[in-house]
Amino acid sequence: MRRSSSSSTSRTSGTSRSRAVTTSALVAASLLVLAGCSEAGTAGSSSSGDGKSAAVDVGLVYSRSGPLAAYGKQYAEGFRAGLAYATHGTGKVKGHTIKVTEQDDAGDPAKAVAVAKTLIGKGTKIIAGTTDSGVALQLGPLAAQNHVLYISGPAATDALTGLNRYTFRSGRQSYQDILTAGSLLGDSKGKKVTVLTQNSAFGQANAAAVKAVLGGQGATVDSVLAPPSAGDLTPFARQVKAKKPDLVFVAWAGASAPALWTALDQQGVVTSTKVVTGLAGTASYPLFGAAGAQVSFLAHYFPGAAHNAVETAMVDAITKAGGTPDLFSPDGFTAAQMIVHAVEASATDATAMAKSLEGWSFEGPKGDEQIRAVDHALLQPMFTAKLKGTGTAAAPELVNRLSKDAVKPPQKQMAG
Repeated sequence: MRRSSSSSTSRTSGTSRSRAVTTSALVAASLLVLAGCSEAGTAGSSSSGDGKSAAVDVGLVYSRSGPLAAYGKQYAEGFRAGLAYATHGTGKVKGHTIKVTEQDDAGDPAKAVAVAKTLIGKGTKIIAGTTDSGVALQLGPLAAQNHVLYISGPAATDALTGLNRYTFRSGRQSYQDILTAGSLLGDSKGKKVTVLTQNSAFGQANAAAVKAVLGGQGATVDSVLAPPSAGDLTPFARQVKAKKPDLVFVAWAGASAPALWTALDQQGVVTSTKVVTGLAGTASYPLFGAAGAQVSFLAHYFPGAAHNAVETAMVDAITKAGGTPDLFSPDGFTAAQMIVHAVEASATDATAMAKSLEGWSFEGPKGDEQIRAVDHALLQPMFTAKLKGTGTAAAPELVNRLSKDAVKPPQKQMAG
């Protein structure tokens, strides 16, 4: 197995800094398959005296309830697997226990901020999690104000990249989704593209990214935005069809996805034009029905997509603990890898933690990944897939793996 190490940091940080170009509890450490574990598994602590015994406090703030609870569960499962992996199954680094406190934000930014402030007030120097983009955009500035390390999870909004020196991400961002979709669309010049999404931070980020990427390639891009609380999605499917687009990009999150695909199928959208969407979690596969065979999928992740040793360790650990590897499992796993690496640099100084992550290259469950020093974008492989079979037999089949450099988002200036 390829191993993460501090030496990889020294090899890559120089070039990365010269602007080289993203959810419950489970997994006891004793359940992890330890073969080939990462070296990124020793850290400091927030102790007094000689600094050799006290725990390092980590606050895990994510959607344990609310509309994105399923995603939060995936993240949390992955995090536990990743922490055990990165600490060789001990939960400790250089004798210091990584103490994780979980808090449910229920997808509510105000609740998340209140929880994070409480954790920070108790001395917590690392906050991770964040399933919802709207929550992440509130926690990022809070991290900078209080000088704590913040590592967002599945939240995909591009606005997190370059937000400040203390904010990172362990999942992909919307721009990477769109670049992956672009590989499926071919020549966009002169084409009419309609984005169907929710009127939320996540949806707006996707609409903006499609306009920036495909619009920049010569396409005309417009959007149909549905309220996140909408139950009947037929009117929005009709709006899409009435526009007669050449391409429909669907960006959707949450429990209303089945209603959306039913509406698109009933209104004939999937048979009248090319439809591209992100491959969601395993529970969503049967929901596409016969329409699934006609949809092209970009994929952040699905089990078996990466086919590397780290992914195997993650899948085995989650499965042995009674969980199910899924879409956002790597986001949690990678967050744990990042935290352990950061604490190796310092147990108490968030500035040193952040600096250690800038430019770090490592082997994650998706493959070769790198934290871009200039803006903290997480460069990572992406995938394309097709759905084979229907109902409970539906399963993704890999079409292509795109390297981290093939889907790198544009560099941003660090805001603060």
